[in-house]
Amino acid sequence: MIRLLDIALALVAVLLLSPLLVAVTVVLRMTGEGEVLFWQERIGRYGHPFQILKFATMLRDSPNIGSGTITLSDDSRVLPVGRVLRATKINELPQLFNIIVGDMTFVGPRPHVARELRGVPAQDLERIYALAPGLTGIASIVFRDEEKILQSCSNPRVFYDEVIAPYKSSLEIWAAERMNIRLYIAMVFLTGVSVFIPKTNGWLYRIYPNLPELPPELRRVI
Repeated sequence: MIRLLDIALALVAVLLLSPLLVAVTVVLRMTGEGEVLFWQERIGRYGHPFQILKFATMLRDSPNIGSGTITLSDDSRVLPVGRVLRATKINELPQLFNIIVGDMTFVGPRPHVARELRGVPAQDLERIYALAPGLTGIASIVFRDEEKILQSCSNPRVFYDEVIAPYKSSLEIWAAERMNIRLYIAMVFLTGVSVFIPKTNGWLYRIYPNLPELPPELRRVI
C-alpha cells in the first residue's frame, strides 16, 4: 500500500512541479559552476548503497573541503542560488525520481553517507537499515534548522556524532514502530508546513508528546 502511494504521489508531484524543475535546471546551468545535478552515494535499505539525486547547491569538490559532509548555515561552499534552494528544500526535489525507481520512500529515515552513521548506536543502526530511506521523516522535521544548530557548536562534527545522530535514530525508530497511513500523511503535510514555518519542530512535541525526550544539549536549540 505504501509503495503504491509513494509512486502515485511522486508522479503527481513531478507533473505539477515540472515547470519549477525546468526553471531551476536552467538557472543552475547558467550560474555557479554550471552543474545542475548532484549525485552522491548514500546508504539505503539493508545497508545497500545507492545514488541519491539533488539539485547542485555547493562547489563541485565540497565533500573534500572545509567541514566535509557537514554543512553549516554560513558555509562558504554553498553557491548563491544554492542558498535559496537549500532554504526552501527545492534542492531535494530530484529525489522524487529516487522514489519512483524504488530507492526511497516518501516517509522514512533520511539516507546518509556512511561517515554520518558513526554516531548511531549499533542496535539502532540495524533497525534503521531494515527501513526504506525517505525523502522526509520525523527527524527531518525536528532538525529543519540543523545547519544553524551546527553553526553554533564549537565542534560541529563531534556534536553531530555524539548528540544529533543518536537522537535522530531514536526518532526514526519511534516513527517506524508507529508507521501507518495516518502518520505517513501527517509527516508529508508537516514537512510542507516546515518549509514555510521553520519552527514547526516545536509543534511536533505538542502533537506527539510521546516523542523521544530531547537530550539536554538540544533543548536550548530545538
